[in-house]
Amino acid sequence: MNRLSKRLGCHTAALLAIGFSALTLTGCHHRTAVAYQPPPPPAGEHHSTANTATATPPIDLGEEAANAPPGFFDDTRGKPVFTEEGTASWYGTVYHHHAAADGTIFDQNEMTAAHRTLPMGSTVRVTNLATGQQVLVRITDRGPFAPGRVLDLSMGAAKAVGIYRAGVAKVKVEAFAHTSSDPEGKWCVQTGAFKNEDDALALKAGLLQRYSTAKVIEFSGPTGFWVRIDPAQHSKTQAAEIADWIGTPDPAALPYLVRLD
Repeated sequence: MNRLSKRLGCHTAALLAIGFSALTLTGCHHRTAVAYQPPPPPAGEHHSTANTATATPPIDLGEEAANAPPGFFDDTRGKPVFTEEGTASWYGTVYHHHAAADGTIFDQNEMTAAHRTLPMGSTVRVTNLATGQQVLVRITDRGPFAPGRVLDLSMGAAKAVGIYRAGVAKVKVEAFAHTSSDPEGKWCVQTGAFKNEDDALALKAGLLQRYSTAKVIEFSGPTGFWVRIDPAQHSKTQAAEIADWIGTPDPAALPYLVRLD
């Protein structure tokens, strides 16, 4: 009997029990699987020189927007429609010249970023709270999928806002109205990343039993094995219910509510 059969064999009395068994990934005699926590960027990749922050005045965002390709940034003259503060990180080499979530080819030197819930194409003003440096970025990807982080910048944007060497920094995120996107959005739940593929497959099996109308896929990435659940109607309400159900029996599974469009 393989590991997946043992896990699911323990709780066959009811549908919820099957899903719960797969989610907690305990099995009859197995310890609970712990989701892999993607580490911060390696220090050696960022500390080529002494890491001494120097306060610089904010850049002229009007000039930056003017020099961007036509249509690259939304109108930033109004008030932001979304604001949050948190930790930002950056990504680059591993994903350079690969497809981003919006279908474009990711260029680590362009002014782009990944966010879990803002509409694709949104313009975001990022402010380094320690130095006052600012940069405008366009949302082209999804992430970050690490606890406590709110934004993943491209390498170029990280350099522009002064967090390249440090790897992470506290930032203020301000998004501007993006009128070309459906305000309701299409939503899914992403969870992982598991070091062991069998753990991802066990979670997938439980979710397929509980959410038969949803599309459930497992896939591998640089940080481990992931599982994504697409509700039949892609509604935010159903996606939130799925994320809550996963997180209740197994918080270590790290369910994230993610906007697809």
